[in-house]
Amino acid sequence: MCEASSQSQWYALRTKSRHEKLVRDQLEKQGIEPLLPTVRRLSQWKDRKKEIEVPLFSGYCFVRLSQQNRLPAQKVAGVVEVVGSGHRPEPIPDAEIEALKTLMASVLPYDSHPYLHEGMMVEVVRGPLQGVHGILLRKEKRHRLVIGVRLIQQAAAVEIDVQDVVPA
Repeated sequence: MCEASSQSQWYALRTKSRHEKLVRDQLEKQGIEPLLPTVRRLSQWKDRKKEIEVPLFSGYCFVRLSQQNRLPAQKVAGVVEVVGSGHRPEPIPDAEIEALKTLMASVLPYDSHPYLHEGMMVEVVRGPLQGVHGILLRKEKRHRLVIGVRLIQQAAAVEIDVQDVVPA
């Protein structure tokens, strides 16, 4: 690995709506390494259906940048900003990017999913508990929905498929 690439890190670029592929292609032309995870979806028009490739994360393209080439990446048409906290771009851990690359290379079907974490308020969108709000927990590799009654400080827990909940 050359010294420049050892100093480079992955960042997320927020893009204009439907500009993700354009941004990826322009970055490649400039010799900057992009990563745009995509997924195939069936799109339907009035007269036909067609399978199309769309970005896994709408409005985002990942890019490996060093300090020197951050500005050229920001000036690419369709780029809104380098994502970060405050006014500082924040790098994405290599392990998260490697996990995405491994997923993309696998034969497993995948799709985007709301970002969920333990302790988050969620709403059930499918199944017999549809419409119920609660707190998402994990217990021994299983997900649970905790439904609380705040006034009496009591709660009930039920096992739930994490695919059936979204952030509340």
